[in-house]
Parts: sequence; C-alpha cells; structure tokens
Amino acid sequence: MLSKAGTGNRSACNIARQGRRTFPKTEGVEIPANFGIIAGNGAYPLQMARAARAAGVKKIVVAAFENETRPELTELVDEIEWMRVGQLGKMIKCFTRREVKQAVMAGQIAPKNLFDLRPDVKALLVLGRLKQRNADTIFSAIGDELGKAGVRLLPATTFMDDQLAPEGLIAGPKISERELQDIAFGFEIAKETSRLDIGQTVVVKNGTVLAVEAFEGTNAAIKRGGELGRGEAIVAKVSKPDHDFRFDVPVIGPQTLETAREAGIRIIAVEAGRTLFVEREAVFAAAAQHRISIYGQRL
Repeated sequence: MLSKAGTGNRSACNIARQGRRTFPKTEGVEIPANFGIIAGNGAYPLQMARAARAAGVKKIVVAAFENETRPELTELVDEIEWMRVGQLGKMIKCFTRREVKQAVMAGQIAPKNLFDLRPDVKALLVLGRLKQRNADTIFSAIGDELGKAGVRLLPATTFMDDQLAPEGLIAGPKISERELQDIAFGFEIAKETSRLDIGQTVVVKNGTVLAVEAFEGTNAAIKRGGELGRGEAIVAKVSKPDHDFRFDVPVIGPQTLETAREAGIRIIAVEAGRTLFVEREAVFAAAAQHRISIYGQRL
C-alpha cells in the first residue's frame, strides 16, 4: 500500500481524477425532496449545499448558528433559519415545519461555543440524561432527538464522495522511503490516540512523536509539532476506529495547508476514503506552491 508513493511523478490533478473514480458515489441514499443542513463554521456547509444541489436536491433548508455559520450560505439554499448553539427545540422545528426528513451536520462548532451552551428547555432535558458531556455524547444525543422527530441524520460525506482523499500521493513532491516509514508510524500512533479519544492527529519525525492533538485542535497541534520538527515533520490524520461520520469527518482545507506552511511541515498524511477535502483546488494549489506533500492511505 505504501509503495503507491511511487506515483509521485504524475501530476496532482491526474492522481486526484484517478482517486475520484476509485470511490463510488454515495449508495443507498435517495435524493430527498427537502434536505436539511445543520451548518457549522467554515466552507464545509457551502460545499455541502453545492454538492446536494448538483446531486438533484430541489429544496435545501439550513439551521444556521449565530457567530458560526457563514452568511453567504444564504445565497446557496432555499430557506435558512438562524439560532444560537443550544437551541435544540428550535433546530428540530426548523426541519419538521418544512417536512425535512433527511439532514446532515456540516462544519464545526467552535469548542468554546459547544461547551458554553445556553441551552433551551429541550436541550436541558437532553443534557440532563447524559452521564458524560463531551462532543461525541452531545452530538449523538442530538441525533437521537432528531430521529424521534422523524429527521434522519445522514453521514456528513453524503453527496461528497468525490471530495474524499484517494490513495497514494495526492499532491506535492515525491515521498522518500524514510518518510513512508514515518507516515506508517504516524498512522499507527494516531489510530491509538484516536481510539483513546485523545485526538486524531499526530506530528512525527524520524520515529519520534512531536505532538498529539487534544482539545486545542488540529492546527494548534500542527504548530507545536512543526516548531520541534524544524522543517522535516510529518502530520498524520485519521478517523476513530468507531468513527460516527454523521457528526464528524476528518477534514483538510486551505487553513490546514497554511498552518502546515507556517509550521514547516513536510507531509500531511491522511486516511484515504475517510478524509474530506474542503476547497480541494485551493488545497492542491497551496500544496504545490509550498511543496507540501499530501498522501492518502487506506487503513
């Protein structure tokens, strides 16, 4: 599997096209008449709206969050309703009033906002039933409440299979055998830390772990590891062994590449078929400009 780095002499665009043929379109999902998006921050919700429209969705309804969702999403959808993080009752009604039966969560909610909720009565009842309150348990409980109201949460990659990372070298310079060994090591460590629910990203160099993502997030971990790696560090990003793709998808976007550039990262290695590119063309352009390799592997 790792030997596929030998494709490095081909252009990033050719490899990306080959990867898009490798992964089939979303299966088992009928095109809904009314489709809901629970929109967090960043470009992901915009990309989701475009993908849903391209797949044939006629009406897109968005539950948007103040100080999180980008206002320009309004131009891509049919109806949008703004609310605070924590207004679970309002979010459910946003969909049920418009007969939305299928929805996705797209984009992150800033951790400070997620854990500094001003919950409504519905959210308070849900939170009161949780023995542990973390992102996974909260989002899972939200999914359950939506399901009770007749709204099924679909994987957050729905309609976006062609945006998932292919196998092999995706962009940037060719990768050496020594670097492939570090990639394999990084994947091994990242899978273990993600299994322990510590973090899904690690930074390594020459068989040494430089940084492990925790609550501070991916970009902060990349900055810490890059400072220690001095231009030769490798980032490995994976999904959890029991990853619930309804609530979270490993994502690589332009900000990831900018952070990697500032930190002096040499390679970003991701899990093929389970990592999403947001603003893919911008990511590939940045990788080429800054000579940062992006590599995908099925695990």
